[in-house]
Amino acid sequence: MSNFKEMLNASLKSQDTEEWLDVHFTRPIGLMFALMWKKLGVHPNTITILSIFLGVGAGWMFSYTDIMHNIAGIVLLMFANFCDSTDGQLARLTGQKTLLGRVLDGFSGDVWFFAIYAALSYRMMGQTIPGLDIQWGLWIWVIAFIAGVMCHSPQSSLSDYYRQIHLFFLKGKEGSELDTYESQIKIYKSLPKRGALFEHLFYYNYANYCKSQEKRSPAFLKMIKVMKEKYGSASQVPADIREEFLEGSRPLMKYTNILTFNTRAICIYVTCLLGCPWVYMLIEITLMNILYIYMHKKHESLCKKITKKIQ
Repeated sequence: MSNFKEMLNASLKSQDTEEWLDVHFTRPIGLMFALMWKKLGVHPNTITILSIFLGVGAGWMFSYTDIMHNIAGIVLLMFANFCDSTDGQLARLTGQKTLLGRVLDGFSGDVWFFAIYAALSYRMMGQTIPGLDIQWGLWIWVIAFIAGVMCHSPQSSLSDYYRQIHLFFLKGKEGSELDTYESQIKIYKSLPKRGALFEHLFYYNYANYCKSQEKRSPAFLKMIKVMKEKYGSASQVPADIREEFLEGSRPLMKYTNILTFNTRAICIYVTCLLGCPWVYMLIEITLMNILYIYMHKKHESLCKKITKKIQ
């Protein structure tokens, strides 16, 4: 039992960035599955692919209006999330980290939610808009596009960026997956002109993903630039400045957690069971966006404050 607790603690990124629900529910179950799959010799990428099928299956179940199908959707999405936790834990246990695994891990969650937004839109097309005597029709697809592409996607990507920044200052480069557009496009340009099609696609898209994060974080980029000019690199920042940044960043981690999976999933579960999934999309467009704007503003203000102190 103590060995399991040690492995569980080792699998956590940090107490600052982990949600209570993940620490006490998702991660322990994910680790149990990881140990089982390790004994069976299953590759982490297989688990990630399984999560994609489970997530799409959840979306399919949410397209129905009856309780039993929706409960099935909840169970499938929960198991998809367990698999998402398991694949990373299994990769660390077995040392089987691959480029394909990185691609699949980032791709899987997008597929789940694409399937869910499409399913909810299909479900509501023929339903009547509350308070009106007309059906949602194609308008629900427009609302789903706004909620999913224009709100959900940037919220999740910036939340992940801020989390990796926090981990970088907490644990250093080895404890973070913080990457830059410059480093990733450099790898892309170093690839052979012919062949390596998969690598070309990955690094090109990943570089642009990093670029989209950086474009929304000018104050952070300036802070890093000033740190490099004064200390040689961001890794050489004095402990007091690093701790001041972490102290300001730590309260924002709860917002990065809200804007990723668990809160969204719970909103989907509740609104589908109550027969009003349009409420989830409304929450996405309003409440989630307010949190996103607040988080972004506070993080940029923090970076400006640290930059000013260094200068």
